Amino acid sequence: MRVLFIGDIFGEPGRKVLKKGLTDLKEIFNPDFIIANGENAAHGAGITYEIAKELFSFGLDVLTGGNHIFDKRAIWDRLNELPYLLRPANFPEGVPGKGYVILYKGKLKLGVISLQGRIEMAPIDSPFAVGDSLIEGVKKETPAIVIDFHAEATAEKKALGYYFEGRVSAVIGTHTHVQTADEEVFKGGTAYISDVGMCGVHDSVIGLEKEVAIKRFITQMPWTFRPAEGKGAIDYVVFDILDNGKSNTIKRGQWKEQ
Repeated sequence: MRVLFIGDIFGEPGRKVLKKGLTDLKEIFNPDFIIANGENAAHGAGITYEIAKELFSFGLDVLTGGNHIFDKRAIWDRLNELPYLLRPANFPEGVPGKGYVILYKGKLKLGVISLQGRIEMAPIDSPFAVGDSLIEGVKKETPAIVIDFHAEATAEKKALGYYFEGRVSAVIGTHTHVQTADEEVFKGGTAYISDVGMCGVHDSVIGLEKEVAIKRFITQMPWTFRPAEGKGAIDYVVFDILDNGKSNTIKRGQWKEQ
């Protein structure tokens, strides 16, 4: 099977460019499943029920989460109504929503797990331990498993990638909004990249208006962030998973709005 994974969708600009570019990407790669990180889809912080439904209408199969998934209070009570919108699985028990899902399409089955790092992030449960327990359960249904690891530190991302090498099909890093150039398939058949990047305006500071971001850094005052305006781009990776759950290719790229 072929999986297309799209970087963090940032605000309305990210949603707009995704709607424009996803048709092209489908034609180019003909993916069986499409995954995107959606935790910043609502004005750059959080997501709403309505925005999630809008994104699914574009043809996404699953939206993964991260540290901003609960930023919009309105989503708390509606996460359970959206089985394909994930929050990190290593949040404590009792938190709304779920951290993994199994997708079915014809004879194809794909497990998707959302995990969050702990370096310079909230001290939630261990992504290593929680990932261990989830993988064992998902493997009873399918050997094809993709992990979205939403984390700050590249060292933590790389460590988790190697920890699950050979046990999952792919470990795809999200969160920094900057696509890294370290995509590879580990010897054990796990596709990996430290960060897939962002879906939004790239003439920006990780999706935010440049001038305001610079002011904050220079003055250390809490100027209100605003999503940048302008032509957008979609950062993505595409990878192929064999019947045994091993990946044999991974390619990164960027679709640019003309």
